[in-house]
Amino acid sequence: MDTSRFIEDLQQVPDYLDRMDGLLEGGYPGLAELPPAGRILILGMGSSAYAAATAARKARADGVNVQVELASTALLPAPAPDLLVVAVSATGTSVEVLAAAERYRGTGGLVAVTNKPGSPLAAMADYTVEMNAGEEVSGISCRNFRHSLLVIAALLERYGASYGVLGESAGRAAEGSRALLGTSGEWLPAVSEILQGPDGTFLLAPAERFSSAGQGSLMIREVPRRPAYGSETGDWSHVDVYLSKTLDYRALVFAGSQWDQQALDWMVPRGAQIVAVGGGFPEAAVSVTYPGQEQWLVSALVETMVPELVAWDWYAKDPEFSWSARVAAEAAR
Repeated sequence: MDTSRFIEDLQQVPDYLDRMDGLLEGGYPGLAELPPAGRILILGMGSSAYAAATAARKARADGVNVQVELASTALLPAPAPDLLVVAVSATGTSVEVLAAAERYRGTGGLVAVTNKPGSPLAAMADYTVEMNAGEEVSGISCRNFRHSLLVIAALLERYGASYGVLGESAGRAAEGSRALLGTSGEWLPAVSEILQGPDGTFLLAPAERFSSAGQGSLMIREVPRRPAYGSETGDWSHVDVYLSKTLDYRALVFAGSQWDQQALDWMVPRGAQIVAVGGGFPEAAVSVTYPGQEQWLVSALVETMVPELVAWDWYAKDPEFSWSARVAAEAAR
């Protein structure tokens, strides 16, 4: 991992999404060969699992029998003729994904979704579908996260899911990402200051786009090594509301849940500082908007750019992770 190059990968997000626009419009490579399936199991870890869960939730609403599991679980279904297993790993070397996929080797229904067609995962699989995310020079999954979401959505469309025009969504996501990068000088300083509290950062996202809370909090933990926690907006009132009473609460709210106001009604009286992304609330100190935010899939592909740029900003100001070291030292006293 070379964290110092993370910004290079972020800056290439729009161009790679534009390329995905063309690939998706032409019928995504590798999907036509996939066999019929009555059930679909998607395996992944980290960013891959976040992306898969978002794509699968929409597919289930469309009647597709698809389940997402962390590859680390010991509770996996037995191989079966009607079961298509989709193992997702950008590098194709995730040890948990390889171990889980081994159970389905040689069944004729194992699909590798990877950015590395020469990887051990691809060698094990019956079919390989490439992410086409290019090399991430930082080793941190930002483009791979977005491409995983698009590729899995395209795969699930083959089995009955509907996401609108995927190529168009990728193109609009490129536009939205480019806009956030281009205007970051206007909103990033204030957002970084608001979210940098002594007790960490709390990210809320609608269930339909819970991947944004998961991926966004992961980027803050992985890049500047600071505490961050993701919640689903409605569930927040059941699992995280308590901390807003006792901590210096700094929240990034990805707008669009029918439960946004419920969470705000708890946070605001308790003095929480709030950043809104993809919409505006009177309660938010800053609202960050971008083109295409009215479309849920475009939002899922674009909005994590905000916590990613926050993560980069904090790392660039503190590349030795002294903030985390200081907090740990104070806690040990």
